[in-house]
Amino acid sequence: MEYPTGIGTSDATSIHLLGHDLAGELIGSIGFGELALWLATQQRPAPQQVRVFEAVLVSLADHGFTPTAIAARLTLYSAPDAIQGALAAGLLGGGSRFLGVTEDTGRFLANTLATVADHLPETDEQWDALARHAVAEQRAAGRFVPGLGHPVHKTVDPRTAVIIAIAEQEGLRGPHLRLFEAIGRVHAGVIGRKLSLNGAGVAGAALADIGLPPELLRGVALLARAAGLLGHIAEELRHPIAPDIYSAIDRNAVYQPTASKEKRS
Repeated sequence: MEYPTGIGTSDATSIHLLGHDLAGELIGSIGFGELALWLATQQRPAPQQVRVFEAVLVSLADHGFTPTAIAARLTLYSAPDAIQGALAAGLLGGGSRFLGVTEDTGRFLANTLATVADHLPETDEQWDALARHAVAEQRAAGRFVPGLGHPVHKTVDPRTAVIIAIAEQEGLRGPHLRLFEAIGRVHAGVIGRKLSLNGAGVAGAALADIGLPPELLRGVALLARAAGLLGHIAEELRHPIAPDIYSAIDRNAVYQPTASKEKRS
């Protein structure tokens, strides 16, 4: 039985990755961002794609004391001998509220674009009409529009315009970003209030426009956040706060036994 792979292999004297000699051709010649995108797509990316990809990685690397960072720090406190556990704990928290929005937005945009695949909009008015229809359908179904709103950046997410500008500079402001921008223009008229286009959402749109499929987008977000979590772990080793978090919760815990007790006969 054979198990084919195009990723990598090694023998006693060499290592090959993506069809290239790792030591002789790749180490010192390409950056980690280029390699990560190459591994994900199995095609060597153009410099323009790499710039957008790395911009997204930087934008998602850290966002302060999110639950993912706190989980990593507390796990390190509990198991200081296993840094992999702390890193994994933080990554496991990448779900629908943190990091998963990147995938959700990319998937929502891709599904919307699939409905007009044979005749994509050409003007802003046409993009707005498509966006208005997509937002209205979500609202009618009682679902949130992924990529809209942020718990901190209520008015403007500072990452959004920067990533769109970089994609424009590199000639990669494609249909996913254009639809996402249109959603930003029209959603208030449908849902009745103005929300920001968040950074995780624009990241999903930008990644989709450089050719990554929706099912890989959360993986890219996790790749980015791994760097941030490593930073939190390093800071925790230097200036620990996990003991204080644990103590604060433990000291303020309120024990509330259940009121119902089995009656004795």
